[in-house]
Amino acid sequence: MRAMPVPQKDGPRANRDIRGVREVQLIDESGQNKGVMPFLDALRLAEESGLDLVEIAPNSAPPVCKILDYGKYRFLEQKKAAEARKKQKTVEVKEVKLRPGIDDHDYDVKMRAMKSFFEEGNKVKITLRFRGREMAHQDLGLKVLDRVKSDVGDLAKVEQEPNFEGRQVVMVLAPR
Repeated sequence: MRAMPVPQKDGPRANRDIRGVREVQLIDESGQNKGVMPFLDALRLAEESGLDLVEIAPNSAPPVCKILDYGKYRFLEQKKAAEARKKQKTVEVKEVKLRPGIDDHDYDVKMRAMKSFFEEGNKVKITLRFRGREMAHQDLGLKVLDRVKSDVGDLAKVEQEPNFEGRQVVMVLAPR
């Protein structure tokens, strides 16, 4: 029978979880560098001060350890990560489908939707689909796409020029 693997916990190692190390570079609770010392002496100093010995830089030689309150350290790290997640914005690609013979009112409705997508910071993929005999009049479709470009020129820039993919033309616009 094989032994069960020990589950790895996330975050830095602390106190007795720091294994296989004889010496550590120690930084005390006030931020002063105490220099290189045996691991057990560093652990004893941490226990005497009522705090934890936390491995800050495990890949250096010798590893850098700091005396601090591990619970408070983990809480602050989680708070920083949550703040970073809150600030980041995921850009979505919204799709708007058009036809070469689109009427003015329908076009205006699609334009309003596109403008709202740009205000939210999303990209817009415009798909212009040709059916049947419309393939013989591809210039009408390209005129529609040129009209879209000129109407949203102040809000967006062309990220991908119109290109044909079978019976459709695809163009991608990104907000400025």
